[in-house]
Amino acid sequence: MSAPWDTTTLAPELDALRRRRAELVESMAALRQALAAPAAGRVAVWQGRAAVALADLSADVHAHLAITEGPDGLHHDVLAVAPRLSHAVGRLTAEHAVLVDLLDGMRAWVSAGPPDAVQALGVDLLDRLARHRRREADLVFEAYETDIGGET
Repeated sequence: MSAPWDTTTLAPELDALRRRRAELVESMAALRQALAAPAAGRVAVWQGRAAVALADLSADVHAHLAITEGPDGLHHDVLAVAPRLSHAVGRLTAEHAVLVDLLDGMRAWVSAGPPDAVQALGVDLLDRLARHRRREADLVFEAYETDIGGET
């Protein structure tokens, strides 16, 4: 079954989204690795690595927001071809705000908070990001019947 619209016109946007998703996965893995490193006796080093990983992840999340929520972004295109998905688009947009708030909070707290609490917040953030990525992949598939990769 094919979509009633020509997805070849969206190929550049979908390719950009795929690349951004791959970069997001890499920065998520880097944060997971930084958070998992032992902090005992080396808290300053641990904090530095976690701060760098959070900065990279934050940059990738903001790039994702530009691709999805921008004036010519994915969400705009989805609503144009599949208005029935407006609730899903709204949910993803609301999740973006929550994810940015969590990232900003973690970036501020990584240098001051106890490592175990920062690690717990980081795990929560990464889990939320993984779920968000799956929901977004589902949205694209439902709108265009095109798989952009929902794996985590």
